[in-house]
Amino acid sequence: MPDADDLAVLADHWASEVRAAKREHFIPDVTRAGPMSGGPSHWVDRTADPEKWRAAVYSDTTMLTQVDDGATMLGPEAPPGLPTSSSTAPSLVVEFLNLLDPYPGDRVLEVGTGTGWTAALLAARLGPGAVTTIEVDDQVARQAAMNLKRSGYEARVVVGDGADGWAEGAPYDRVHVTCAVADIPFAWVRQTRPGGVIALPWAPTQVWGHKVTLTVTGDGRAVGRFRGDTSFMMLRSQRPALPDVSGHPRESRARVDPLRMTSADRGLEVAAVGLLPGVDVTGLGVGDDRVSVWDPGSGSYALAVRDGSGSGAEVTEYGPRSLWTELEDTYLTWVGLGEPGRERFGLLVDARGQHVWLDRSDNLIGVS
Repeated sequence: MPDADDLAVLADHWASEVRAAKREHFIPDVTRAGPMSGGPSHWVDRTADPEKWRAAVYSDTTMLTQVDDGATMLGPEAPPGLPTSSSTAPSLVVEFLNLLDPYPGDRVLEVGTGTGWTAALLAARLGPGAVTTIEVDDQVARQAAMNLKRSGYEARVVVGDGADGWAEGAPYDRVHVTCAVADIPFAWVRQTRPGGVIALPWAPTQVWGHKVTLTVTGDGRAVGRFRGDTSFMMLRSQRPALPDVSGHPRESRARVDPLRMTSADRGLEVAAVGLLPGVDVTGLGVGDDRVSVWDPGSGSYALAVRDGSGSGAEVTEYGPRSLWTELEDTYLTWVGLGEPGRERFGLLVDARGQHVWLDRSDNLIGVS
């Protein structure tokens, strides 16, 4: 019968915590399982087929636990909805715990409690009183608190917007973020000790984001680098709005083939954040034939679609800004820098916001 030992083989030096804080205490009886192996997602029901349910729980699988912020019933007969909470696949959980690298005696703030399983893993390593976890959804938080109690591990569960952190428990040695953000809140920096680490999924342009670690420098800043790809649900207060376009469209032809942009190294995506602050770009890094650009501040929008022959791309724009031209200029600036890959970029967060740097943390791009 599958059990925690099956997950321990994925868990690197978190194997003992995975064995101790059994995942079965944190998974609802009815859930949709999404295997990391790439197989199709499927519903499992503990009552109807306990073996299938247990096999999913003790495999490298993300388990859906809520849709539509709880407004839609979870189950195979329910209408499809927006996934809004889950138990992340164990391999992704361990990746971030390894980046976090908490030591005995550390105090940790977790942003995004979810089922509470990750908080239990941290508590299993760090002991009682070391972990505070904040969850925006009170129903999710209540269930997580019950899950933690059932597992035998203690963490302080707080209801609130994780973007604000939890100042009452600060300062923290580590901040562990389990939801993606486009804009890294300065509150996390302010509430972390000098030398402390913030580990987070950063998704400034789309859900497919980047693993990031930031180290707090003690002078009101945090500096860090990218650690690879990842994908997480967005922090609720930062969910992107759909473009709301109005007015008369402007048609033109693209100078730069959108496919060149979408097939470029993900360094282009990072550079675009620095050079086009506040602008959402969709399509970079996925090899698509189209790119959209949206500025919520001005209501400007652009969509470039490559034609079937590959001879060019049609551009449609709305609003006062010529966003497609701005994105083309950003691409050409990145080309002029030598097409630097993501590994050469990093992030700096201070009271003014987040900034992209190239090669050195004092070499900010897009800052005059």
